[in-house]
Amino acid sequence: MAALLVCGPGAALSHQSAASVWRLLPYPATAPVWITVPLARSAAHPGLEIRRARLDRRDQRRRYGLLLTCPPRTILDLAAVIEDDELERVVAEAHYRRLASEVELRQQLERYPHKRGVVSLRRLLGRSGGPRRTRSRGERALLRLLRARGIEGFETNARIHGYEVDFLWRACGLAVEVDGYDAHSGRAAFERDRLKVATLNANGTSVMPITGRQISRDPDGVIDRIRRAIAALG
Repeated sequence: MAALLVCGPGAALSHQSAASVWRLLPYPATAPVWITVPLARSAAHPGLEIRRARLDRRDQRRRYGLLLTCPPRTILDLAAVIEDDELERVVAEAHYRRLASEVELRQQLERYPHKRGVVSLRRLLGRSGGPRRTRSRGERALLRLLRARGIEGFETNARIHGYEVDFLWRACGLAVEVDGYDAHSGRAAFERDRLKVATLNANGTSVMPITGRQISRDPDGVIDRIRRAIAALG
């Protein structure tokens, strides 16, 4: 609120700050506040990342009393300043939470064809299977690996038999879970995960655990096991 007040009328939270308010991107409170101000205004303040741009009323929203960019415009702004992997995660999360549809994002591309980030966002929306939702670095690493090796037909963060699995080949009944070192810390987590695997297996879905270390150190072995499982089940 202080950043908006010091930048004057028409200023709106944008980029990482707007994404944080929309809960699309973690952004520490100690980091610079991103603000977009009208084109006619010149502003510079310590601790603020200020951008000058045209903002239509349809590009703006109010949340918690703050004026900020709407989710589709926030995503277009982010496309110019974050990596492609992170952009995909944000787009997929916004779609999952019904904050920004593909139609709304394409409308942003049509309205601002020369804006920075357009190429990255258009490339992402045109990707086979569309943006994929992931929740960890391990999942994103496996997603990159599957794409690089041409393996398709899977869903990410998909629900089946009352549970959500990281990767799912629904047609053949294969689920892949990407586990970290401390994924099963504690008895409650251990019991919960074992019940999940037992329930999925009982309903005809085979569960393959994969670790982040395996993905980084033995990608060929990971791909070979997934291909063998698909062939055996399919």
